[in-house]
Amino acid sequence: MTPSGKTARRGLAGLLLCLLLPVTAAAGSHSPSWPPKLELNHVLVQTSLFTTHFSPRDEHNNHQNLISVELNNPDRWLAGAAWFKNSHDQPTWYWYVGRKFPFWEPAENLSFRTKLTAGALRGYKGEHRDSIPFNRYGIAPAILPSVGVRWERFEADLIVFGTAGAMVTGGVRF
Repeated sequence: MTPSGKTARRGLAGLLLCLLLPVTAAAGSHSPSWPPKLELNHVLVQTSLFTTHFSPRDEHNNHQNLISVELNNPDRWLAGAAWFKNSHDQPTWYWYVGRKFPFWEPAENLSFRTKLTAGALRGYKGEHRDSIPFNRYGIAPAILPSVGVRWERFEADLIVFGTAGAMVTGGVRF
């Protein structure tokens, strides 16, 4: 790894820490019910707008064509599925659950939040099977932190996928 790659990763790790710190404070401001309510508050449909790799290679795909559908309950718990082309241009699925943690609402129709999802990733195959950790049987666990904004019915997220890269998504609530 080049010194600039190490510096970029350290900087990204510091940024993520700063972005996820509000999670602790925000979690106390709205006590979630447990187990989560099986009540639908809204559906979020998203697509990928921009992707970058921290250590880019010529063979990396930066056009994921992501489409995701996410079900959200009133206590900010969520479950979803996403289909996309991975870094090696292979069709990939991510099934996940997670939670949103709002940390700033400057206006009634504008809010900023962090989000943490965890789930199963399937699609890294063949010679690229080892591109993601724990992919021995073709399905690997994944945890994806993000920071996002909601303006009325529109949402956008900056999602970091491990030490490999980041993606910006945009979507609409229904």
